[in-house]
Amino acid sequence: MTIKVDLYYTMRSPYCYISTHRLANLVSTYDLKFELKPVYPLAVSDPTFFKRANPMFLPYLFKDATRVAKRLGIPFRMPRPDPIVQDIETQAIASEQPYIRRLTHLAQAAVEKGRGFEFVVSVSGKLFDPNINGWNTAGHLSEAVAAAGLDLTELDQVVTNEGDRLEAAIASNRTSQLAAGHWGAPLFVHDGETFFGHDRIDDLIWHLEHTGLASLVT
Repeated sequence: MTIKVDLYYTMRSPYCYISTHRLANLVSTYDLKFELKPVYPLAVSDPTFFKRANPMFLPYLFKDATRVAKRLGIPFRMPRPDPIVQDIETQAIASEQPYIRRLTHLAQAAVEKGRGFEFVVSVSGKLFDPNINGWNTAGHLSEAVAAAGLDLTELDQVVTNEGDRLEAAIASNRTSQLAAGHWGAPLFVHDGETFFGHDRIDDLIWHLEHTGLASLVT
């Protein structure tokens, strides 16, 4: 029987992106499905977070993510443009966030078409590709969406026509994320057990193996 794991995911987090490489391998190895639950990054869900955070937080995060990706052999650079409109020096978050809202709405629309996990695997690959300057230009996004088995024009139409409904669904994801016991992403939840971070995937698999996770490899 396929085991399903809720995956709370943001489209800006470098650690979410890094995790997708391992997760994609896992779903091809085990009878396992990740049910995507798109949520906004803390910059949107908690705009005061960066005002409270130590100024060293972001520089260290970027440095650490770069190091982890290099160790794992994963192509990596923070997206250009940044999905969050933010003054890096002051860490102030802009009131309007067109990039992250569109990406998160698109992810939720992809979920509703049954291709949410495939969407984030493919699209995050474009966002964090060190060879792409302007993931939102030159057809990069449409190519990534097509690789996930979807059509960007169709998804954008849903985003335009049903934005309020998508926003409510994303807010519901956030509520269930917090109810599961954590605020961060990537967050994995299965049968009341919560695992936070790309570095807890081994713990997740250990837990799933004790609940009957079956290998697809014979």
